Amino acid sequence: MAQPADEPTADPGFRDFDAGQPGPHRAPGHQGAADAGFRHEELYASPPPWDTGRPQPAFLALADAGLLHGRVLDVGCGTGEHTLMAARLGLESTGIDLATNALDLAAKKAQERDLRARFQRHDARRLADLGKRFDVVLDSLVFHAFRGAERAVYVESLSAAAKPGGRCFMLCFRDEPPAPSGRVHRLTPDEIRTAFADGWRVDAIEPVTIDSALPAYADGIRGWRTALTRN
Repeated sequence: MAQPADEPTADPGFRDFDAGQPGPHRAPGHQGAADAGFRHEELYASPPPWDTGRPQPAFLALADAGLLHGRVLDVGCGTGEHTLMAARLGLESTGIDLATNALDLAAKKAQERDLRARFQRHDARRLADLGKRFDVVLDSLVFHAFRGAERAVYVESLSAAAKPGGRCFMLCFRDEPPAPSGRVHRLTPDEIRTAFADGWRVDAIEPVTIDSALPAYADGIRGWRTALTRN
């Protein structure tokens, strides 16, 4: 799920849900500015349009092709479909989001499916604070919500999370109709290449169809799947 750039910055404390444990628990931390302002839980008060209850086909194809391996981070995991997709492969998978109700649903899914995954309340702009580096980072509709300086902060955060030689796979909306209007930016390939010019190799930017739960987009939304390698 996208983390809009005009929200207040959250604190580095997170809520930690280990689906391999009996239940969720609160990790050490403190309440940050985001709790006093925008509430990310509002995004999941009812099923949002990006939550289709299944992995995006463009990411499922990566799993089927054997491109997911090692330690996997799902940024903006929402209710956890991509985190659990990696967990089904037996991989060490972590999903982060700022919406605790989405994380609750993700942990419940993991338990129902008998899958082990870790879900944490954490800001996508502070991935270095996780204290880990990942072999694969997945971003489904997060990057394109950031603009200007916030975009650079987010890319730096991704750089801190990925191991040297690690991969990042990213889905975003394409700069052509039909695509939703509003605060989410529709990206050109040049914008993607510019954002990742330092510290990354852009391996591919491919046109894909992004599934949506919105009836108006029953045939999907035109998007890009970007494949990156950390230098």
